[in-house]
Amino acid sequence: MKIAHFSRIGFILAAAGSAVGLGNIWKFPYIAGEYGGGAFVLVYLVTVLSIGFSIMIAEMLIGYLGRMDAAKSFEKLAPSNKSRWRLAGMMGIWAGLLIMTFYSVVIGWILHYIVVAFSALPSSVAEAESAFNTLLHDSIITQIFYHTLSFILISAILVRGIKAGIEKLNLILMPMLFIIVGGMFLYALTLDGFSQAWDFMFSPDWSKLNSEAFVIAVGHAFFTLSLGMGAILTYSASLPKEVNLVKSSLYVVALDTIIALLAGLMLFTFLYQYGAEPSKGPGLVFISLPAVFYEMGTLGNAFAILFFFALAFAGLTSAVSLTEPMVQYLIDKFDMTRFKAVVVAGGFFYLVGIIALLSNTTAYGDMLHFGSKNFFDWVDYITAAFMLPFGGLLMAIFIGYKIPKKQVFAAVGKSLGRAFSVWYFILRYIAPVALIIVMLNLLGVITF
Repeated sequence: MKIAHFSRIGFILAAAGSAVGLGNIWKFPYIAGEYGGGAFVLVYLVTVLSIGFSIMIAEMLIGYLGRMDAAKSFEKLAPSNKSRWRLAGMMGIWAGLLIMTFYSVVIGWILHYIVVAFSALPSSVAEAESAFNTLLHDSIITQIFYHTLSFILISAILVRGIKAGIEKLNLILMPMLFIIVGGMFLYALTLDGFSQAWDFMFSPDWSKLNSEAFVIAVGHAFFTLSLGMGAILTYSASLPKEVNLVKSSLYVVALDTIIALLAGLMLFTFLYQYGAEPSKGPGLVFISLPAVFYEMGTLGNAFAILFFFALAFAGLTSAVSLTEPMVQYLIDKFDMTRFKAVVVAGGFFYLVGIIALLSNTTAYGDMLHFGSKNFFDWVDYITAAFMLPFGGLLMAIFIGYKIPKKQVFAAVGKSLGRAFSVWYFILRYIAPVALIIVMLNLLGVITF
């Protein structure tokens, strides 16, 4: 089936929108500070430009050469064992859709906090923590309402297709995201807390740079670029033939990294300026920051509104990229209309998402708790610890060992020049080993 083409800038912004997600804003800044500040950032940048960049080009190549959904692209390009390699594509397709089952719920939390920012922010960390815990554990109807709103927004974008939906969304939201984060960063530059935020993130503490830090750097570099879930592959199938894959990859990596650094400095400046303790994950976004914004007075309300809108933009651009691989697969495999494919894919993550949000509640938590984790956490763990790194590993092996080197060189050799041999070596030998170590670490098989 013929797939509509992105424009060059549309693809870069869509791929960057896929990469720039919630992890950039609530995870990267904290792990940078925890694992050696500037020392970790240096390792992370080297990792992004080597392993992350290498896998991104490999994933883009599969989509660019295959010109189909993730499963059919693998099947079309595989010189042998076509049906087995088709399963590699299915791995990414299902990984993205499973992530969406809880990602949509989190976007719902963000939409809820936009409303909170317009009304009354919590006046202290204790009040903010109580409000978030009430939402998470007791406010089932509220969570379902905003999860439903998230589902509707994502589906409405996907139904419109590549050009009118996904590309247009990113052409609007990505510049707005940069303007909001950039503007808040410029304000942060004027505050005394900026120097503390800079020290937290960039002052090198080499004593914290252990083997665990290297594994964390590889894992985050891989996950933050949305690799292994079929999103970049599916978007790349819609690239014009004359596009430069290497330059496009570099632009995506640069935009993703810049947003993470600016957001981190901005957020931690606010935390230090108003005496709040740095925290990680949802605690940073839904507990610490709302209380900090309250302390800022009227300006804080404005910043809270802008911040949660920016977070929603980042979430929505990533969400459409997580769902699109399944949508395209259903269109290609079953000849569905785009509307029907969106309803099927969206309906799956919406219904399973309700189970995920219920697993956090007091009323249904025990029923949906299995072993050491509830349903929400199990889906997060399985996708992060196994499906994504294994999907990336298969992509590296596929391009590095299964596709003829001459065919790979013809596609990217001219763009990479003398660096082709370095990239090819990393793809064949360094990236697979690094991803196996990350996967085994996340699965708890090896620890550091």
